[in-house]
Amino acid sequence: MALSELKIGRSAVVEGLLLPDEIQHHLMHMGFMPEALVRAVRRAPTGDPTVYAVDGMEVALRRETARWISVREFEEGSR
Repeated sequence: MALSELKIGRSAVVEGLLLPDEIQHHLMHMGFMPEALVRAVRRAPTGDPTVYAVDGMEVALRRETARWISVREFEEGSR
C-alpha cells in the first residue's frame, strides 16, 4: 500500500521509494529507509500534508509524495 493511505495513529514498515533519485535520497536521509517503522501522526485541517514519525523525527509529506512510498502495515509483535 502507499504511505498516503496509512490511517492516522497506525504504523507501517517502509518497503521502497519510487521517486526520482534526488527526492529519494533526501527522504532516506530523513529516515525513510526500507524496513524503517513509520507512523502517521496527524493531518493538516485541509487533509494535506500529513505528519509522519520516522527515526525519532516528525516529517510532513504531501500526499503526492507519500503516494510513491510503498509500505506494509505494521502488526504489533511482527518484528
